[in-house]
Amino acid sequence: MLDVAVERKGWISHWNPEDPLFWETTGRKVARRNLIFSIFAEHIGFSVWLLWSIVVVRLGSAGWDLSVSQSLWLTAVPSGVGAFLRLPYTFAVPIFGGRNWTVVSALLLVVPCAGLAWAVEHPEIGFGGLLLVAALAGVGGGNFASSMANISFFYPEREKGWALGLNAAGGNIGVAVVQFVIPKIIVLGGGFALARAGLFYIPLAVIAAVCAYLWMDNLAEAKADVKPVLSSLRHTDTWIMSLLYIGTFGSFIGYSAAFPTLLTAVFHRSDIALEWAFLGAGIGSISRPLGGRLSDRIGGARVTAASFAALAAGAYLGLWSVQHKSLGVFFVSFMFLFVATGIGNGSTYRMISRIFQVKGEDLGGSPETMLSMRRQAAGALGVISSVGAFGGFLVPICYAWSRSTYGNIEPALRFYVGLFLVMLAVTVFAYLRGGSRMARAGV
Repeated sequence: MLDVAVERKGWISHWNPEDPLFWETTGRKVARRNLIFSIFAEHIGFSVWLLWSIVVVRLGSAGWDLSVSQSLWLTAVPSGVGAFLRLPYTFAVPIFGGRNWTVVSALLLVVPCAGLAWAVEHPEIGFGGLLLVAALAGVGGGNFASSMANISFFYPEREKGWALGLNAAGGNIGVAVVQFVIPKIIVLGGGFALARAGLFYIPLAVIAAVCAYLWMDNLAEAKADVKPVLSSLRHTDTWIMSLLYIGTFGSFIGYSAAFPTLLTAVFHRSDIALEWAFLGAGIGSISRPLGGRLSDRIGGARVTAASFAALAAGAYLGLWSVQHKSLGVFFVSFMFLFVATGIGNGSTYRMISRIFQVKGEDLGGSPETMLSMRRQAAGALGVISSVGAFGGFLVPICYAWSRSTYGNIEPALRFYVGLFLVMLAVTVFAYLRGGSRMARAGV
């Protein structure tokens, strides 16, 4: 039996998942254990990141008097901060080790949770103070980049689409969970205590840190300097995929953050926002592994192109529903959008690892070259996730601008229809164009 070599507690010095014998005898079991606890920690991170998406719907009951635009800003700022933090979080994995950083990043979640619990009960701090506290929730968004970069090292190329899809879905579904659970937590026992929204996640963050410390590992292969991460920035594909990820993940997180507020502002149905908005994020999360699995079989670029076509159709349907004041069609259109974002999230991430594998093969395919490309792919995952997550900031802001300038969200929806069609064209040109290297490789 082949076993991993452990240099010191928590560190694995030998790791070769591409070796079938190593993978079947030892690698799969170790990778699965790390994946399970990575998912748990990332799940709590996502939940904390999107806490404000559902809290804003009940701020009026806690003594706050905010406009629709202010509410959308409270959902947008955590997304923007989280997007920015994804870059340093990506660097943290090669510097500190995946296990070590998971412990630290989980414990950091205590800060925004405690801040929220205090701030919502002190309206005297004003909107500016509340916005600063909401920004702290951005640390939850950073967890995704370090988690995905770390897990990408554990799995062989042939299974990365499924593994990364599961890891991401487990985190993404934290959005649905927080939007489902928190409305019930804050009215538990017949009373009303919005502070419970933050207090609920403090012990869960601590548990996630303890589990990571006890049952996760650092890989020496991933313990490198940050040069491979910087090297990934030189590839044009890193920036193309960043753009595409704005359209998939940026849309997912942005729609998740804005959906409850839009239901309340456009159709004046806060009851539906509190009871049913979680379905969108849930469907989008569950769809993500499907996107990864389909990409493993037929190629990520094909699946990504299909998802952008579906996103354009969903945005157009949403526009029609607003014009005709149809709540039912509006809700269905957003469910369709969430499914398309989930599938696109899985397929774009699968494309990244495959793109860098092809680049390594073109450079000769030596073990050293392929290792370098795997490290660059891990760095690119973090960079792309950071840039893409800024979509989560832009989506609510675009809706806020549209609402404040034109009195409705129709201009924003028209913009999204056009944007998704542009991204469809970019996908086809860069990765599906007949005769191109990436198309021949089935990226």
